[in-house]
Amino acid sequence: MFVWSKLSGAQWMDAWEERFSGNPNLVIELIKGGKSIRLRVFCQSMAAAEAIVARFGGCIRKLAHAEWNKPVAPPRPVKVRAALLLTPEVRPAELAIIQHAHPQRQIISIPPEMAFGTGDHATTSTCLRLLVDVAKARRSTSWTIADLGTGTGVLAIAARKLGSGPAYACDFDPFAVEVVKRNIERNATSGIDVQEQDVLMWKPRKGGYDVVLANLFSTVLIEAWPVIAKALAAGGDLIVSGILATQAWDVFTAAASQGLGFTQVIRKGKWVTARGGHLSDLIAAESAAQG
Repeated sequence: MFVWSKLSGAQWMDAWEERFSGNPNLVIELIKGGKSIRLRVFCQSMAAAEAIVARFGGCIRKLAHAEWNKPVAPPRPVKVRAALLLTPEVRPAELAIIQHAHPQRQIISIPPEMAFGTGDHATTSTCLRLLVDVAKARRSTSWTIADLGTGTGVLAIAARKLGSGPAYACDFDPFAVEVVKRNIERNATSGIDVQEQDVLMWKPRKGGYDVVLANLFSTVLIEAWPVIAKALAAGGDLIVSGILATQAWDVFTAAASQGLGFTQVIRKGKWVTARGGHLSDLIAAESAAQG
């Protein structure tokens, strides 16, 4: 057993929590004084620890057996509405048992890896709930999706299982892109175009996408609104998350400057997720509803 460790400023705790969300072997220790944190990730192999060092720096040491004698439970299954069940289970026989126990749900297998988005984090789980709502509203229609900052690919995979048409998924992290490809194959989900892409440099296709999902840090969202506005088709649904409650006003103000607004805002702990679209579409829908 090996442990990777690194010191970081306490102001980056949320970012580290989100990056390693779903990895049950992450420990964050607040150092006396409160200005710094110590990150530790326990790894079964030296190769796994070295992969973290290659991405984030830090150091590795080998643990004595006595230091690691209690296994950590994997993330619990996540149920989303009556439509989905996310599980870290990857064994075919066990997945068949889960499916038999939940015949009305689509089962999605997402094992914990260093790419963000296993479904248990507040941002991902709330995005999934809103996505189920969007899919229900678009039932019996053809709709396309773009998943920006895809992480593990869970949102794109879920969209396809909920009945979407072709999906586009991108992440700036090449490691995440490889994780997505494995998860697509693991879940036997076709029709997802996965690309290594910085969303700030992305040029959306002409006509855009019917549904755009963006689970990104607040600072990235603020910069990405012009691109997201172009990516969202007329009459489209926009789901965004990764927003700290303390930064939500700045994020939504920047969105409004690009003609985007939100009719549903959900706070879960310190995280905010929102559903909306083009302001012109939202205003037209409200006017129609009022007669």
